[in-house]
Amino acid sequence: MNKYKSEFLNILDERGFIHQCSDFAALDKKLSEGVQSAYIGFDATAKSLHVGNLTGIMMLHWFQKSGHKPITLMGGGTSKIGDPSFKDEQRKLLDDETIEANIKNIERTCFKQFLNYGSGKTDALMVNNNDWLDGLGYLSFLRDYGRFFTVNRMLSFDSVKTRLERESPLTLLEFNYMVMQGYDFLELYKRNGTILQMGGSDQWGNIINGVDLGHKAAQTQLFALTAPLLTTASGEKMGKTVNGAVWLNADMLSPYDYYQFWRNVDDADVSTLLRRFTVLPMDEIKKLEALKGQDINEAKKILAFEATKLCHGEKAALEAQGTAQKVFEQGGVGDDLPSINIDSARLKTGINIVDLLVEAGLAASKGEAKRLIEGGGAKLNDNKIENTDQKVSDAEMTGEGYIKLSAGKKKHALVKIK
Repeated sequence: MNKYKSEFLNILDERGFIHQCSDFAALDKKLSEGVQSAYIGFDATAKSLHVGNLTGIMMLHWFQKSGHKPITLMGGGTSKIGDPSFKDEQRKLLDDETIEANIKNIERTCFKQFLNYGSGKTDALMVNNNDWLDGLGYLSFLRDYGRFFTVNRMLSFDSVKTRLERESPLTLLEFNYMVMQGYDFLELYKRNGTILQMGGSDQWGNIINGVDLGHKAAQTQLFALTAPLLTTASGEKMGKTVNGAVWLNADMLSPYDYYQFWRNVDDADVSTLLRRFTVLPMDEIKKLEALKGQDINEAKKILAFEATKLCHGEKAALEAQGTAQKVFEQGGVGDDLPSINIDSARLKTGINIVDLLVEAGLAASKGEAKRLIEGGGAKLNDNKIENTDQKVSDAEMTGEGYIKLSAGKKKHALVKIK
C-alpha cells in the first residue's frame, strides 16, 4: 500500500532515498496538485561529477519520471567559495576560467544519460548561479537579505559545529556559502516557481536556510528533502577507490572500470545499490535481493550492467560486460580492458615492473606496487612476478601486440607500444 499520495515520494521511499523532509504532508499535497519544479546544486570543482553525486542525479531522474520538472543548478558562483560542509579545511579556490571549463564538460557528459533536456513543461533545465550571484552588490545584498539570517542559527548546524569543534578555521568566505545557497533557492523560486531543493543529508543545514529565506522574504512555503549519504555496509563513504574518485565521465574513468566498480561492491551493499542506482522494476530487484551465497554474483553482474548502461549507454555497457566475461570467465583479454601506450624506445631498454604497475593504474604508489609483488598478487602475462627489480621489455610482448599486467584477480591492464 502506498504511503504517500504522490508517485514521486512513493518511489523515493521504496528505493531508499528519503532521510529528512521539512514538511512531508505539505510537500506530498503540493506534488499531487500538478507539475512542480525541484533542483539540486552541483559545484563545478572538477571536470566530471562522480559516484557520490549519483544519489542526487537519480532523485532528479525519478522526479522527471513522475511528471515533474528537474533543474540542475551548476554552481558557477558558489564554486568560487567551495562548500565547507563537514570539511576540515578550506577548499582550493578556482579561477573563473577553470570553473567555466568544468561546467561545460559536466554539462556535455554527466546529465544527459539520466535526464531529458528541452523546452517542454517537464523537460530538465540547467542553470548557473553565477548568472545572479556575480552581479550582487555587497551592501544591498546585506541590507535586503542579511537580516533574515541569524548567526545563532547558522552556528547550530552540524556542518558548522563539526568544523568548530575540531578547531579548524572557518573563514567568513566559507561561512557565507550557506547564505549563497539559501539565496539560490529564493532566486529559483522567483524565476521558475521552484518549490523543492533536494540533496544529501549533509546538505540539510544549507537547504533549510533556503526554506527559511523563502518564508521570510517571499512569504511562501518552500521544501527541503534529503537522502541518506551513500556509504558502504562497513560505514565508509562510497565512491572512492585506491586510485581516486569513481568519475562519471568516460574520459576520466573508462566504462569498463566503471562497470568493475559496481561488479566488485560488497555483498551487503547490493540490495541498496540496486534500488538506488538502477531503474529495474522493484519486483525484479526483490528477486535479486533474495539470492544467497555465490548466486549474489549474478545480482552484482546485473547491477554493474544496469548502472553502466544508465551512465554510459547500452553499447558501452555491453562492451564492458563482454570484456569482463573474457577476462574473468574465459581467461582471455577483452577489447575494453584499460590500456596504456609506451614508447618503443623505453620498452627496448626495459622498464622496472614497479614503475609499470603504477603507470598502468594498478597501484597507487611504488610502495603499494612492491607490496603487491611481495604478496604474490602481481602478474605479467598471467605469470606471477617474483622480483620487484624485474625489468619489462618488448620481449614480453604477446603476438596480439600487448603485455598484460594484473593486480590480484580483478584488476588488469594492457601495455601497448605507441
